[in-house]
Amino acid sequence: MATACRLAAPLGLAPLPRGRASAGVVAVAPCGSKIPRGVAVRATSGGEGATEEVPEIVKAAQDAWDKVEDKYAVATIGVAAIVALWTVVGAIKAIDKLPLLPGVLEIVGIGYTGWFTYRNLIFQPDREALIGKIKSTYKEITGSSS
Repeated sequence: MATACRLAAPLGLAPLPRGRASAGVVAVAPCGSKIPRGVAVRATSGGEGATEEVPEIVKAAQDAWDKVEDKYAVATIGVAAIVALWTVVGAIKAIDKLPLLPGVLEIVGIGYTGWFTYRNLIFQPDREALIGKIKSTYKEITGSSS
């Protein structure tokens, strides 16, 4: 079994009274020598054995955030999006509590999905027209010419 450092009192709390020390709990330094009572030990990162892997998505998010010029506007939009999502969820919960309305809205949603599929996705010319419309709308919004 590997040697593990255990302290009689957790960091940030008052040490245990001298008469109440748990039997068998001994603080051991990495070299194997005993740590005298009253000495606080703090674990830090960045030592020889400590390697910290940052997930790829976190690196990508940090790079994207560093590229943003107007961080205040982006943060404001993010907060507004969270508030809007919270509001929409509250409205949906309120509508869901009504006795007849959720069933009617579900039927309307299924009907609209069927109509949209028939109108835009079944036949190839309709799909191509839809893709062209999406691309042109994207170009209008972003202002890009690519």
